[in-house]
Amino acid sequence: MSKHARARSRRPRTSPAGRAPRRVALVAAFGLVAFGAGWAYVTDGSEQGSEAAARAATDARPRAVDRAARDTRRDPMQGLTGVGEATRARIPADSRQLLLVTGESRGSSRSTATLYTRPAAGADWVRGASWPARNGAKGWSAERTYGDLTSPEGVFELTDAGGLLSPPPGTRLPYDRDPAFVASGRGVNGESLEGAFDYVVAIDFNRRAGRSPLDPVKPEGEEKGGNIWLHVDHDGPSQGCVGLPKEAMVTVLETLDPAARPVIVMGPEGF
Repeated sequence: MSKHARARSRRPRTSPAGRAPRRVALVAAFGLVAFGAGWAYVTDGSEQGSEAAARAATDARPRAVDRAARDTRRDPMQGLTGVGEATRARIPADSRQLLLVTGESRGSSRSTATLYTRPAAGADWVRGASWPARNGAKGWSAERTYGDLTSPEGVFELTDAGGLLSPPPGTRLPYDRDPAFVASGRGVNGESLEGAFDYVVAIDFNRRAGRSPLDPVKPEGEEKGGNIWLHVDHDGPSQGCVGLPKEAMVTVLETLDPAARPVIVMGPEGF
């Protein structure tokens, strides 16, 4: 080996400490920051770069988290339309059957009846059959009095039924078949009332639940009136009851189940 070669081999190596600043610079210049599903290059190792990457990672999160948050705020009355918040709050939480009767206006005797069901308490309401209906000749009142020709607005349970005819097959409400279910006189507009009480369902307004619709007792006083029923429409306004087509009354009687705590929600649109 020549002197030149030996001298070259004894040349001192650059220490690791001597290369450290260069490596730091390279890492700082070309560092990789992981986020989301890939990698982002940053120009330096500053906190500003790290914050930018964190923001990018947040923006890249799956949107499923946001959807789940919205689901927890789901309206338990979803599917039920034409009803105000105060009225919704009065619907029993464990009710699974509901007949919604909404009037065209506060003073109108024309309305629409729609049957709703839900599979369990707290589930969404599912819209069913719908029919034209008639209510009080002078519309609706939250403070009904005897003889004012309005129907009471509110939420009322449906617990008892009856009529002149035998109950339709499958009727589960207690049913009182009685020859006393015969309407006397004529309707508000002079129309015949024949057949109006072939089928009735008592609306629990100022009455004792668990009794025949014919029960005369009015627990809140005679001045409020009573004997407010669902009955067969006689092609005219009522004195306070709700009239449905005969086929609708059959469907209602075949559908309502005391175990589902059925209610009627009735009043002008949006009440």
